[in-house]
Amino acid sequence: MVKWEKIDETRVAMEVEVDEDTLGQALDQAYKKVVQQVNLPGFRKGKVPRPILESRFGTGILYEEALERLVPDAYDQAVETAGLKPLDKPEIDVVQLEKGKPFIFKATVEVMPEVALGQYCGVEVTETIREISEDDVAAKLEQLRRQHVKLRELEEGTLEEGDLAVIDFTGYRDGVPFDGGQGEGYSLEIGSGTFIPGFEEQLVGASAGEEREVRVSFPVDYHAEHLAGQGVLFKVLVREIKRKEIPLLDDSFAAEVSEFATLAELKEETRNKLKTVAEKTARRELDEQVVGAVVANASVSLPAVLVEREIERLMREMEQILRMQGLSFEKYLSLSGKSLQELREERREEAGKRVKANLVLEAVAKKEGIEATDEEVDGRIAEMAANYKQDFAKVKEYFLGQGQMEALLQEMKFSKTIDFLRAQARVSAVTADAASKSV
Repeated sequence: MVKWEKIDETRVAMEVEVDEDTLGQALDQAYKKVVQQVNLPGFRKGKVPRPILESRFGTGILYEEALERLVPDAYDQAVETAGLKPLDKPEIDVVQLEKGKPFIFKATVEVMPEVALGQYCGVEVTETIREISEDDVAAKLEQLRRQHVKLRELEEGTLEEGDLAVIDFTGYRDGVPFDGGQGEGYSLEIGSGTFIPGFEEQLVGASAGEEREVRVSFPVDYHAEHLAGQGVLFKVLVREIKRKEIPLLDDSFAAEVSEFATLAELKEETRNKLKTVAEKTARRELDEQVVGAVVANASVSLPAVLVEREIERLMREMEQILRMQGLSFEKYLSLSGKSLQELREERREEAGKRVKANLVLEAVAKKEGIEATDEEVDGRIAEMAANYKQDFAKVKEYFLGQGQMEALLQEMKFSKTIDFLRAQARVSAVTADAASKSV
């Protein structure tokens, strides 16, 4: 028997009663297991009578073993009977546990909250249309030119802004070299702002092979406390000077960096790519508006466990990005001067927004009967397999084996739900220029 009541919008308390016969059977099973683990003088292993075992070790040893099996089974049945969707493990408190009486326990657990949907069909949104101009194409081609810059070692002449200087340096504070202030063969782009303010400017005009003394002060907020705000001297040897040579924008350049023989063809392809990016950006921004409007019209209490899980996911994302940049999480914490808890709290608001959006999308999908079909899932997996040049069966096996299929189904269901909401929305189009003027 189960009785349950709401504590608040995200937590319920269940009182579960297990009849004395079921409890007795569980105790019998517990005795059969425990007796195999007990050694008492005068008895063969597994043959200690129950009264003697209980007298020697106390009845608690059997109750403890019985409840390890009984509570999870009774709890699962109670959850199913009550039609609840628990989000985490329950807190269990024993209410009654006496011989000859029903076993009663209380289970407190966070559950999926009810979402009160507001208007979700016909929300008003604005789609920003971006036209690709000649300036856009020119800027992209200029970026491409600079990506294919070549470095030429300068045998004569002096260091200018934009040049690459290969330097050896040693830093001194009060005439003594300080830790972390040395480097050999370091490539420094003059004007990049990589070094301490004032360092790069004092190298301008130097020749290859020249030694210079550079006097600078570390910023007062510098991450190394023993150097923050301190004036230091660097002795710098300019070993080499390399000057950038940017290629001409012509047919030869087009043939070198692309599959096209002429600059005109490269320009057209560049325009098409920019257009595709602009369309995807506009669609993403439109979808964010649609979902934002639907979420704003809905109300739901956020379960703490879901928010904490989302914070954890955001932290893992951050750690992965840092790792790709060659920075450990511990090093980032040191440089930022923040604690792990402070970083988590900074992400709490964003985590709450994501959790609410997911709950609202789930509610819309349920109300509209939106699901991802097996054919759609296989199609998505086939698309991923083609992108990574992998076998379809192996990719599907990965999703099944890694327990990722449910996440993929959820992602596809939400994608279909957003498609539905966009199709139902009242969309007005505006050009990017008009949108910027209205701000």
